[in-house]
Amino acid sequence: MFAVILGACNPALADRALNAELEIGLLLPCNVIVYEREAGSSAVAAMAPLPAMGLVGNPEVVAVAKEADARLRAALDRLEGGATAQAHRPTP
Repeated sequence: MFAVILGACNPALADRALNAELEIGLLLPCNVIVYEREAGSSAVAAMAPLPAMGLVGNPEVVAVAKEADARLRAALDRLEGGATAQAHRPTP
């Protein structure tokens, strides 16, 4: 099986989150994994931003997490439309 981990942080969103709560950097869901399911088939998986980032209870961080979640889901939806990719949406 082949798998890769991709760094997928959006610098502007990460900066907003860090300015709102410095230690949120420990919880940023910046990794996406892409792996081969079987010959000719791949999957993409990512962690949902809101559950992890919501742990701190900071409304500014929650707003960033919601925006990140919307962007991530949109990207996975675009991938899911492809013939050879299967996207796994982040789960709350």
